[in-house]
Amino acid sequence: MTQKLDLLDIQGNIIRAYGRFGYPMARYVFFNIRHSARAREFVGTVTDRVTTAVEWGEGPGQIKQPDWTVNIAFAYQGLKQLELPRASLSGFSPEFISGMKDRRDILGDDGPSSPENWDPIWAENRKNRDKDVHIFIALNARLPALLEEGYAWLTGVAKQYRDAVAILNGHRGEHGALYDYQDVKAVMENGQPTAKEHFGYTDGIGDPVFEGAPNYDLNVRGRGKQLEDGSWAPLATGEFLLGHIDEAREYPPAPEPILLSRNGTYMVYRKLHENVATFDAYLDEQGRKYPGGKELLAAKFVGRWRDNGAPLVKAPDAESKQKFDAEFAAADQAGKDKLLSDFTFDDDMSGAKCPFSSHIRRINPRASLQMVKGSKPGSMIFNKDAFDTPGALSNRRRILRRGLPYGEVKDRSRDDGNHGIVIMMLNTDINRQFEFVQQEWINYGNDFQEGSDKEILLGNHNADNKFPSKAVLQVDPNSDQAPYMLSKIPRFIETRGGEYFFVPSLTALRMIAQGVVDPT
Repeated sequence: MTQKLDLLDIQGNIIRAYGRFGYPMARYVFFNIRHSARAREFVGTVTDRVTTAVEWGEGPGQIKQPDWTVNIAFAYQGLKQLELPRASLSGFSPEFISGMKDRRDILGDDGPSSPENWDPIWAENRKNRDKDVHIFIALNARLPALLEEGYAWLTGVAKQYRDAVAILNGHRGEHGALYDYQDVKAVMENGQPTAKEHFGYTDGIGDPVFEGAPNYDLNVRGRGKQLEDGSWAPLATGEFLLGHIDEAREYPPAPEPILLSRNGTYMVYRKLHENVATFDAYLDEQGRKYPGGKELLAAKFVGRWRDNGAPLVKAPDAESKQKFDAEFAAADQAGKDKLLSDFTFDDDMSGAKCPFSSHIRRINPRASLQMVKGSKPGSMIFNKDAFDTPGALSNRRRILRRGLPYGEVKDRSRDDGNHGIVIMMLNTDINRQFEFVQQEWINYGNDFQEGSDKEILLGNHNADNKFPSKAVLQVDPNSDQAPYMLSKIPRFIETRGGEYFFVPSLTALRMIAQGVVDPT
């Protein structure tokens, strides 16, 4: 029996990646709590405007798509300030309680990514708790004027409760200017929003689908989980929503009472600066030497071609890419989504098409971790007995991804501009999902039999070249080609801030606002 979710109880940004629904811009605003009881009233007022996951329509009795959306989440310290009972607070995950800065070693936030280099809003404020981040509110909008309308509403509400909450300043912008908010927006081309990010890759492809999400059956191939017979099914709801069964057929750990946690989730917020000059220079340098040329090399970094996101497992060279492009151009949107997401690594166990250190292979290995060394040097074979079902290991590491790029690249010869991406990742177990992927698959490669080689794009590569990073681009083990070695990989991405948040259900928000959370 298909599970039905109460979409009116779930915040909309959990179910929807708003950028794909006509919201190419957003503003993220963070608050500090100064008075607990009045702050709960503030939460209640905002809750009345929170956008749910209910499906939109134009007919009688249907909810019309809003011009701008509102969603809210809380840092652990914020829930403490809202005076949740101690028994409820202790039920939250240790990672959430500690906060992102305290997890810096696990996340690889070192060197230029270390917290002392983050935007001032994320600075340590142990002696001044009036600067701590407590509440996150996101406004997504169709047009700039509508975003300003939403922001005017939010600042108006904040003024009503100025004795209780304060908007925090400290988001770094152009030329070091500090702002009261973090603006993000889609990269524009010819006046139209695109799915690109500042390195030029098409982004936002292949987000997981799970049981109960609207229309999951239309997108399940390649985005759900593969079964023994080769068919696909949605992932268990409990991987992404608390209070539901997960892939282990268990309820993920959650705070009490159940109404506080059910239909909520954890959100990982990270502001990532993109070193476009370093990226372009390294790609140009290596592209001149790489046998397939610069664009194929760029595709090897991520596992997808930059222009339309064509996966290398389907289009590993220029000839197959040309055929893919023709099919892609003729397809409708559903067909395009299928072409981009419906694949496995079953016929690429050697990594000759999609390298083991590429972005998509590290983020979602699918069933490719079920491999063992073959009899020939460098060869790999598929071991169907490795797990109960194909991809069982990676099914427990899936993450919903939200967010948009920020800033504009005004000079690609410089790294120090204001440009990057704000990514928000949703999962029910921060340690098992996000932190595991970040620590074990992005910044370490042993699961892929790549030793300590990091993921090419997101890895915390050593900047001092004392222990320079490398990556191997595999080739067909039956060919006479030699693998290509990427050496002295620089750091392309630097962390500029972030925190762990709890995204409550509408029921939980009302309980928090009314001060009636009771774990007994």
